[in-house]
Amino acid sequence: MLYGSSKAITEYMKKGDPYSKVNKVYSVNILYFNLGHGDDYIYYGSTKFVGIHKNDELRLNQSQQDVYKKSYVSEVYPEYYIIKVDEFDDIAKDTLDEWIYFLKNEDVKDSFTAKGLLEAKEKLDSMRLSPEDQASYKSFLEDLHYEASMLQTSKIEGRNEGRNEGRIEMKLEIAKSLKDINTPIETIIHATGLTKAEIEKL
Repeated sequence: MLYGSSKAITEYMKKGDPYSKVNKVYSVNILYFNLGHGDDYIYYGSTKFVGIHKNDELRLNQSQQDVYKKSYVSEVYPEYYIIKVDEFDDIAKDTLDEWIYFLKNEDVKDSFTAKGLLEAKEKLDSMRLSPEDQASYKSFLEDLHYEASMLQTSKIEGRNEGRNEGRIEMKLEIAKSLKDINTPIETIIHATGLTKAEIEKL
C-alpha cells in the first residue's frame, strides 16, 4: 500500500514541478485475505503529526494553507482504506456497505441505492455470459450507440436545414425589396447570390 501510494505521487509529478503540485492520494485496498488482526471489516489510516509534549496536531501556516488549500499537515499526506471483504457480515448499513456486499457476493439487492452499483452489476453479468451471448450483447450495445448517434445526427441536420431555409428566405426578402425600388438585377445578384431566374420570379 505504501509503495502504491508513493508510486502514484511520483508518477503524476512532472520534472521540475514544485511540491505544491503533489496530488492528494486515497489508497483503497480491497482484500480477500486476512491482513493483520482486527474485528472490523473497514480500517482507515492517515499520517498525523502530533506534539509529543502538548499533544497538538501540527497545522500548516497561513501561506502554506493558501498553497495547499488544507489546514493540517496530515491532509496533504495519503489516506488509506483497508476493506476486508470476507469479514463483512452481509448487513448493508450504508452505500459503502452495499458496494462491499456486491464485492463479496457478486449480487445487488433491489433495495440498494449506491451510485454506479447497477452499472457494475450489469458489467459483471455480461462477463458471466457464454462467448456467443457476449457477442450478442456487444452487438446489442453497438446498435444502441448507433441509434443514439443517428438520432443526434438527425437533430443536428434538422437544425442546419432550418438555418439554411431561413437564410434563403432572408435573401429572397432582400432581393424583393431591392427589386421594388428598381435596383439593377446585376446588383441584386451580387448582393444576394441569387440567380437571375430566381429574382425575376419575385
